[in-house]
Order: sequence, then structure tokens, then C-alpha cells
Amino acid sequence: MKLRTSPVLVEGPMPLMAPAVIFLALFFLVPLGYVVWMSLSQPVIGLQNFGRLLNSSLFASVLYNTFKTALLVTLLSLLFAYPLAYAAANGSKRFATFLLTVVALSFWTSYLVRTYAWMVILGNQGPVTALLSWFGWEPTPKILFTTFSATLAMAHALIPFMTMSLFAVMKRIDPLYVRAAENLGAHPFRAFVSVYLPLSAPGIVNGCTLVFITCLGFYVMPVLLGSPRDQMIAGIIGDQIEQTLDFGLGSAISIVLLALTLAVYALYNRFFGLDRLWAGGDR
Repeated sequence: MKLRTSPVLVEGPMPLMAPAVIFLALFFLVPLGYVVWMSLSQPVIGLQNFGRLLNSSLFASVLYNTFKTALLVTLLSLLFAYPLAYAAANGSKRFATFLLTVVALSFWTSYLVRTYAWMVILGNQGPVTALLSWFGWEPTPKILFTTFSATLAMAHALIPFMTMSLFAVMKRIDPLYVRAAENLGAHPFRAFVSVYLPLSAPGIVNGCTLVFITCLGFYVMPVLLGSPRDQMIAGIIGDQIEQTLDFGLGSAISIVLLALTLAVYALYNRFFGLDRLWAGGDR
């Protein structure tokens, strides 16, 4: 008996990829192309907007401050997230579930809501000022609208990203490695530094990359919490678009920020590979 076979309707992954490709083309490539066109055509066609950036000392200062702030926020996020991820990865299952749930709760809260919360906490009538006054610190220092307040808020917002990246790698580290080092005579701190820390290095690199790149484009927290003298590049873009209506220069700054971000991605891909960024790294 000859069996009838139905024709193959789908061959290869292309039909399945078509919706994603169309979505990216309509909502990413087309708007990006329009931004590139505005940077080259407004007010006249040419490279004058990029020339203005090259000759602007203000833009160089803002660019330096953006990278400096992103680096500081990355280091603070790593400092606070590493012990948290270590406790979740090496504690009991119930304790790890509790910690990760608390970390995940921050993803359910808007950046804008968290920003206004920090404004209340660090304001002149907030609990931090009241606590300093209770300890006898008079007059109380100005905390809100400073570099400190913006940096603290951004680090708080990005600690969950760092924690998740570290936890994904730490969870795969066999604790027997550290125990073996201790059984061979190594002090617990020495065993941690010599064995555990190098094994968690992929998580550190992944988390720092994600946090650093995300911080480069922060807009709300630096504008609402930071000092006007310490603007970041996203705030300058907002000023050009909303206040001066210079769409050409604002678009040019956006393209520069995109190019710098892609350069960071390229460096990561050159030394580590982008597949490790999403896979949690390899030991």
C-alpha cells in the first residue's frame, strides 16, 4: 500500500522569522534611518551637525561625565550585587527564592516611580534629612539634586541586572571546588579569591557590560535627581529636542551615543562573544 504524504508547507526557519524581521524593520530600522537622515539633513544637508559636536567643549565634557558616571554606577552595582548574588546562589532554596523575588520586584516598578520615591527620601523634608538632623548634623547637607543622589538612584535601579547576571554564573559553580581548596590548607578567604572569584568572572563581565551600556542612556534619573552641572548625554539630547527644537543636532548626538554603545558591544564580542552575554557565561 502506498502511503500519501502531505506536502511540506514550511521549509527552514525563514517563515518563522518573518514576523520578527518585519517588526524590527518597522519599529527599529525605519525610525533609526529617519534619525540618521535628520542628523544629515537638518537644517541643511551635510555633516555640519557632527562638526559642531567635534568643536564643542560642552559636548566633550558631557561625554566624559557620561562615561565616568556609567563606570561609577557599574562599580557600585557590582559592589552591592555580588554579596547578594553569592548569598542567593549558596544559600538554601527557600532563602534564594526569597532574595530573587525581592530583586525581581524592582522590575515591576517604573523607573519614574522609583525616581520620585528617591526625591521624597532624599528631599529637604525626607527621612534622610530628618535622620541627619536627629544625629545633630546642622545645617543638614543638600542631598537632592546632586551627583550623589543621581548616582545612588541609578545604581539602585541597575543592581537587579547585575544580580541576575552574577547569579546565573554562580549557581553553576560547584561548591566542592572551594571545599577542596580549604581541605588542601587554603584559608577560606584565600580559597574564595583563588577559586570562587575567578569562576564567577564571566558573571562579573556580563553584569558590568549590561549595567554600563544601560547607564549610558539613562535620562529620567539624572535629569530629575542630578545636578544641572553634571548632565549626561541623554539629557543633552532631550534639551536639543524639547527646548531648542534643534532636531538635527539632537539626532547627531543620538547617533554618536549609538556608535559608542555599539563600540562597547564590539569590544565585548571581540574578547568574550555576544553569545555568552545572554547565556550567562561559561566557566
